[in-house]
Amino acid sequence: MNPQPTGRLRGKDLVLTRRFRASVEDVWTSITDSNSTARWFGAWEGKPGVGNEIRVQMAFEEGKPWLSKKIEACEAPHRLVLCSINSPYVSKLELLLKTTNEGCELEFIQHAIDPKMVGDMGPGWEYYLDALVASRDNAPHPSFSDYHPGQKPYYAGLAAE
Repeated sequence: MNPQPTGRLRGKDLVLTRRFRASVEDVWTSITDSNSTARWFGAWEGKPGVGNEIRVQMAFEEGKPWLSKKIEACEAPHRLVLCSINSPYVSKLELLLKTTNEGCELEFIQHAIDPKMVGDMGPGWEYYLDALVASRDNAPHPSFSDYHPGQKPYYAGLAAE
C-alpha cells in the first residue's frame, strides 16, 4: 500500500479532510464514542462536556500511552475541539463535520503546528484518519510504515514553503 498524502497547511494550521458516505451523526459517533474511537485511535475515559478533562489511550502507539485532553468545544454533531494538557507538546485539535451531497466531510485541523513537527505529524494524522475510514468500512487497520517515513518529505516541503 502506498497512500498519498492529502494534508495542507492553511496558515499555521495542518488540515486534512476525509469524506464519508454516511450521515454527520453517524460519523460523529465514530469520533466521539469511546468504543468507536478505540477501533481507530484509542479508547477514552472521563466525563464528556465542555471544560472537562478526558484521558485518551493511544492504542496503536508503542506502549499505548495515555494523553490528557481538555474539551474546549463540543457542538454535536458538527464540531469538537480538544487541547492537550500536561504534555511536553501542546496541541489544539479541531474536528469539523459538514453535510455533503454524498454524505459528510470531516475536516481535521491541528492548530498552530510547529513547522519543525509537520514532517512527522502529517503522516501520523494521515495514518489515523485512514484508520478511521478502515474502522468504518470494517477493513484492515493500516500499517504506520506505509505513511512514515514515506510521506515525511511531502509534509516537510509544506512547512518549507
